[in-house]
Amino acid sequence: MARAIRILGRALLWTVVALCCAIIVVPRFLDRIYYRGPATAHFDTARFFNPDGEDTVAPPTGGSRTNFFVRYFLQDDGRPVWPTSVPVTPTKPAARIGGQRMVVTWIGHATVLIQTQGLNILTDPIWAERSGPYGFGPKRATEPGVRFVDLPRIDVVLVSHDHYDHMSLPFLRQLWSRDKPLIVTSLGNDTVMSGVTSVARDWGGRVNVRPRIDVIVTRNHHWGTRWMADRNRALWSSFVVTLPGGNLFFAGDTGFGDGKWPAEARRYGPIRLALLPIGAFRFLPGQMSIASHVGPIESAEVFARLGASRAIAIHWGTFRLSYEARDTPPKLLEAVMKCRTDIGSGRTFTAVAPGAPTEIGPMLQAVPGLKPVTRTGVLRCLDTPQVRALR
Repeated sequence: MARAIRILGRALLWTVVALCCAIIVVPRFLDRIYYRGPATAHFDTARFFNPDGEDTVAPPTGGSRTNFFVRYFLQDDGRPVWPTSVPVTPTKPAARIGGQRMVVTWIGHATVLIQTQGLNILTDPIWAERSGPYGFGPKRATEPGVRFVDLPRIDVVLVSHDHYDHMSLPFLRQLWSRDKPLIVTSLGNDTVMSGVTSVARDWGGRVNVRPRIDVIVTRNHHWGTRWMADRNRALWSSFVVTLPGGNLFFAGDTGFGDGKWPAEARRYGPIRLALLPIGAFRFLPGQMSIASHVGPIESAEVFARLGASRAIAIHWGTFRLSYEARDTPPKLLEAVMKCRTDIGSGRTFTAVAPGAPTEIGPMLQAVPGLKPVTRTGVLRCLDTPQVRALR
């Protein structure tokens, strides 16, 4: 009986793999047009692209796409084991935080609650058990740090792109039905988000929230799709929220690309807090980044180029999207930041526990005259038994 169940389970798994491969190979019926407009430096009138070079198409292992998906679904690549469930004590945030005081709560993955100036800002909200369509996709390993029912009234929602682990339509619709927040996204994603009202802007576009507070859609380096066939029909982005006392930067989901986009965001004013991804960067042993995702090394470089006073790590430890162990991203980030002697005293980039309210201090002044640290220098500094043991 047990053998029959194992055979049936493998048959079902292979059926799912075959269906996924079929969607990749013959996906025309799933294509959609989300945005129509003139050609730009990152839109060819049909699809968006990264103007600093399109390196996000090939699988992150460098092998074939079919082999990548088969090994991913079968998980036969020697990846370290993740816990099936990570204990979390959910918190109930305050209703509002007034003035220049800023309190930030990482809820999980790229979902963060930022409370300041009497506003409640939420990024890429997802409370789903799986990060994929129709109950498929990677299962949540870490419960949300704030229960959906305990969320205070949300005023502004930032949606970076249309991947399922960042654009969760059921929860966006619940938020819209409950709070009617201002939902800001980039071009085409407003069409994807049926059932809610949102405002879409191109990179550089601005949406006013109230006097002295704007949401600015800014460039990053990624890609978008819901069904593979509709690849890059909608634009991906990061965001700057201009605030008295220092801006907020939300990187969304991003690779490093040309590395110039952090300086573009910095031009809108000094950044008090940056929310930067550090996970899903390793698909082969020893990898430190991939085209679509920054790892801790590149993320620390983004932090330095932003000139931010503080950064909090996101996009790790919630859904298993890649090879590395669950706790490798924060451990590697801690090691990287010890190597980055050029960032300056008091400027911190750390991981925080889900559900733990984090008080963000005031803006810090730049420290001049620090000797730059190159990527080669960081890698040399990281060449220790402790870092080499991280999987």
